[in-house]
Amino acid sequence: MRSADTFAELVQRQWGDQRPGLKSGQLILSHHQVASGAAARAALLVDLLPAGAEPHIGVLLHNTPEFPLWLSAAALAGAAVAGINPTRRGAELARDVVHTDCRVLITSRELLPLLDGLELPGVRMLVTDSDAYRELLAPYADAVPGEAVVAPVSPSARMLLYFTSGSTGAPKAAICTQGRLAAAGQSLVTHFGTGGDDVHYICMPLFHGNAVIANWAPAVAAGAAVALRPRFSASRFLDDVRAHGATYFTYVGRAVQYLLATPERPDDRAHPLRTGFGTEAGAVDAARFAERFGVRLIEGYGSSEGGAAVQHTAGTPPGAIGRAAPGDDLAVVDPDTLDERPRAVFDERGRLTNGTEAIGELVNRGPNPFEGYWRNETADADRRRSGWYWTGDLFYRDADGFLYFAGRTDDRLRVDSENLAAAMIENILARWKDAVAVAVYAVPDPVAGDQVMAALALREGAAFDPVAFADFLREQPDLGTKMAPAYVRIVPAMPVTATNKVHRVGLRREGFRCGDPVWRAVDGGYGQLTAEDVERLVAEYGARGRAELLTR
Repeated sequence: MRSADTFAELVQRQWGDQRPGLKSGQLILSHHQVASGAAARAALLVDLLPAGAEPHIGVLLHNTPEFPLWLSAAALAGAAVAGINPTRRGAELARDVVHTDCRVLITSRELLPLLDGLELPGVRMLVTDSDAYRELLAPYADAVPGEAVVAPVSPSARMLLYFTSGSTGAPKAAICTQGRLAAAGQSLVTHFGTGGDDVHYICMPLFHGNAVIANWAPAVAAGAAVALRPRFSASRFLDDVRAHGATYFTYVGRAVQYLLATPERPDDRAHPLRTGFGTEAGAVDAARFAERFGVRLIEGYGSSEGGAAVQHTAGTPPGAIGRAAPGDDLAVVDPDTLDERPRAVFDERGRLTNGTEAIGELVNRGPNPFEGYWRNETADADRRRSGWYWTGDLFYRDADGFLYFAGRTDDRLRVDSENLAAAMIENILARWKDAVAVAVYAVPDPVAGDQVMAALALREGAAFDPVAFADFLREQPDLGTKMAPAYVRIVPAMPVTATNKVHRVGLRREGFRCGDPVWRAVDGGYGQLTAEDVERLVAEYGARGRAELLTR
């Protein structure tokens, strides 16, 4: 079958296909029913959008069947979907809707209270689980895909306005066109060899680009079924996989660690799952996942912006993500001089010995599919400096060209004038048997540079043993002399964003002044900080003129 130029073409191909296409709980819709439902919603949208309005709709939903139906409807109608994060509140939530020029907002009764009192001028709300919504939709039941459009359907037509995490400011709405989404879905089908007999399990939130671009889009492109979980649940994961016959899933952030933290069962390998694709699992957890569940996790690198991608290929060494995707000219550069960084050098224990020279920001120097942010010229310019696409992520590259993730540029660690890779330290600490989640980040040194701080979430029933932890660190052959945490914070659960990424901004801002137990490296071991210790530390920072750095 020839490749599709627009995502609308992929949706139209579902018409007449009576195989299961969408599963959610006990509900099963055929591909044809999905296409029919999308056509009805597209026709409704044509009548709802005011003349001259941007063809944008906001979707404020958990992973219910209405979400993919409206995604498909937008494709057919030439409209764009702004995924609205239901963990946002008040003025921030209103800002996301208004900023993306949504004139129609799709939501549910469960989430309707979030909108109480918000100023959303000119925005019409549709509550998907209401009688009024069903009555509104009924006259369009006989609609056919492609008949109702609000704007021309073309590869360059906007289809997604998906927000970045917004951890360092107001979230930016990245644009994804029909052509790019169709190409991404079809590329992943080729890369993973998925087909019409597969079932894609979507447990990551559909308001985020990962679930749509890396899971839903390739499912539609392959003619595979989609199985939805309203919100991620580690305890329900395997039950869902078995019930729906799922063969493929995607993950982001700490989802894999949550799955590994569930109690082991004799039937952990009794399921049809073959492939997990995502980011930030880490080499240690990926190996544990494969050993326990018999499923290979494939780490990739990319973003909703689409400006650069790294693909796992044959021969990718442990700890590396892979090489540049076809068509990308990726380089690791010094952001000040624009010079390419030297290749990474490892010692016989696998330790990176030249982090200061080798770690830099990943850029794409060639043509790339980054399509900009919605009404944010400043952010566009920052991404496209010097004619390159700047990822905002730190990497290093080995002699064979394999790329290793070192953290976000905001997570830069510089200890005793040496650049360290937070991701590398996390992978080492993840080996500790009592840890179920690990985050490494910088806290300011009272004199100069940074110190390493780690947050650890422990397995159920475990207590932090400072002696055992210090012994564990000494046993790690690839832990450099400056990598050991100066501070260890024990958290009851790792603080995460709505997309399961570690909320590092909050961790950095709190540092060692937090409500959780914190242990400090001292005399080759660790001692617990007292309130008096914290007071003395803060005074030391003040005496050296660095107190303001404690709240950065």
